[in-house]
Amino acid sequence: MTTPTIVTFPDGSLRGDAVVTRVADDADGTVVVVDATPFHPVDHTWPDQPGDAGVLSGEGGTVRVAEALMAAVSDDGDVAVGGAIPVKRGTEGWTWLVGHRLDGAAPAWLAEGARVSLAVDEAQRAGLSRGHTACHLASLALDLAVADLWRKDPGEDALGNPDFEGRANQSSRIRADGAVDEYRLGKSLRRAGFDTETFAATLSDREHRINTQLAAWVASAAASRIEVDGPTIVDRRRWHCALPEGEAVILCGGTHVRSLAEFAAITVTLDLSDPQLLVMTTTATPAS
Repeated sequence: MTTPTIVTFPDGSLRGDAVVTRVADDADGTVVVVDATPFHPVDHTWPDQPGDAGVLSGEGGTVRVAEALMAAVSDDGDVAVGGAIPVKRGTEGWTWLVGHRLDGAAPAWLAEGARVSLAVDEAQRAGLSRGHTACHLASLALDLAVADLWRKDPGEDALGNPDFEGRANQSSRIRADGAVDEYRLGKSLRRAGFDTETFAATLSDREHRINTQLAAWVASAAASRIEVDGPTIVDRRRWHCALPEGEAVILCGGTHVRSLAEFAAITVTLDLSDPQLLVMTTTATPAS
């Protein structure tokens, strides 16, 4: 019986030992599944944070993992990987796994039942964790900076402010020490009560407000952590950050820093070249 992959990345783990449970080939190469992994996989439905890279080692040698990604197997035995998964996570009749896409073909020693050690690329993970935490903080600061532009209640964000992020965000891409988020400022947002005209006219002021707030949060050196409902890849995970205004809690499957003291600065730039599309670019500067 196939069981969901145990994951240890929520607590910051970078190393682990495991048993290979499946080696599968598809059009993009070879994917290795193990029973437990420290690798964070890119999500196939909301691919905001890239999957971890690293190495997988066994008695026969070492192979490079180009990227970790989601995999799933149906009760009928059908295996799907990454974007080829035809259902959403948690769909009945499917078991959810973490796949490790190899940089090349699997050697003979890497087969079902083999015992292996896994090691995540530490520098890449650290950069992505800073980028993801900075992305969440920037979205909360953005919500606060435009809170006065709502004529109707859009719902609340994790700090109790009007939830612009939840209403308008259409894509988010995490990268090492940063992120790019896109927000649709179309008719539906105006009907929801957001004053897009005033926002456009005061764009530089809004950017300044965000960066001022981010500087204050970085200076607070607030603690940051992931809370999990269970040990498997399908269990819910939440990001917690003890900000001065209160503890922010956001459902999140990614990785994060342990403290905002890990940043020297977080800044954003706002681009409204297309009046119906706000692009917010977040840049994190690591503490020295």
